[in-house]
Amino acid sequence: MTGLPIDLDAFNAAPLTRWPFPFLMVPRFVKAEAMTAINADYPLVAHPGSFPLPTLEYGPAFAAFIAAIEGPAFTGAVEKKLGLDLKGRPTMVTARGISAARDGQIHTDSRTKLVTVLIYMNNDWEAKTGRLRLLRGPDNLDDVIAEVPPDQGTLLVFKNEPNAWHGFHPFEGPRRVIQLNWVTDMGVVRREQARHRVSAFFKRLRGKSAPERM
Repeated sequence: MTGLPIDLDAFNAAPLTRWPFPFLMVPRFVKAEAMTAINADYPLVAHPGSFPLPTLEYGPAFAAFIAAIEGPAFTGAVEKKLGLDLKGRPTMVTARGISAARDGQIHTDSRTKLVTVLIYMNNDWEAKTGRLRLLRGPDNLDDVIAEVPPDQGTLLVFKNEPNAWHGFHPFEGPRRVIQLNWVTDMGVVRREQARHRVSAFFKRLRGKSAPERM
């Protein structure tokens, strides 16, 4: 396989929904010919929760995928699509592999996160639960703007605005998702990675997690 493992043409062609907050979805954003190798090199995440990449081990195809989504071509495409200037804004990436029954609570992301990117790395998703929903408000998982199937390299990007509510009906079992954020400054990265490292240590120690949301 040559070139990027992501479909920038599909991203550029995808329509941006602007209300009630800017977002877009791209099915099969990860190229089909890249999925098998990336999933084979996906980090082993045996417990629920989000784990920062520096705490994980993974193979070269997964590393190339991460380099692509953090690289200048995708960054530029996100800037153009959302009308943002992300120059000088650091990135932060976490991986998940398991969803717990307590996950999926309705929330908005921290205001230190400027843009959230979610890329789902599962096979065809047949479960009715575990599907992220973009919502009109904080009180009802059925007040849906859009639902995101967590399968086959599906991408969701949204601008993190105060009303960017999202959540999902609980699902328990394997559920792979990569989260990439552009954040306000490196202090956020250091704090979040330190927090995640402590949390990851106790998750591995106890095989438990605090509620997670993506």
